[in-house]
Amino acid sequence: MESDAVKGWATREGASFRSRSGATRLTVLGAALVMAGCGGEDLSLPAAGDVARYFAAQSGLQTEMSGNVANVYVTQSATQLRRGGSLWAKVGPYIYLFTEETHQLLVDYPGLAGVRVVTRTPGGTEVARAMVTRHELSDVLWRRAMNIAGRARRDGTTKVTLLSDLVRWGEDHTEFAYNPQYVSTP
Repeated sequence: MESDAVKGWATREGASFRSRSGATRLTVLGAALVMAGCGGEDLSLPAAGDVARYFAAQSGLQTEMSGNVANVYVTQSATQLRRGGSLWAKVGPYIYLFTEETHQLLVDYPGLAGVRVVTRTPGGTEVARAMVTRHELSDVLWRRAMNIAGRARRDGTTKVTLLSDLVRWGEDHTEFAYNPQYVSTP
């Protein structure tokens, strides 16, 4: 026969709940759910100011949080867009997206689903946007992305193919959109 002290507890053998009332059953179930939630992954999100600190070395950026996505806004010069044409319009977001700062932001804040970079003209017109999601790139692919972007930043004005390589990589690994006013589609 079962002792009164054991009544209402889950047993190893049957893993069943025996209780004197439905309220006790709900209390035990509720406590189990709360405890399961407490042991989960940290899903903290950065504030817009935290995102801005990651990109502090790059001037002229604005940041905001939209749900669990960090948005970074960059002003792209009119001269750059005029001289570089659609290639420079396309490459803009990827120059800022595939950086150590973006990668570290995703590592430090497990609740962050992605980082979106939006390039705009000095007048505020959106030129292009690209978002990399948390699980899109492994550590090896992040290193590859940062290498491609680094080479494009360093040598892209003399070797335009490096900019094209970065655009191709970005289009393969992000959700992106281009303003047709600046980028003609084939």
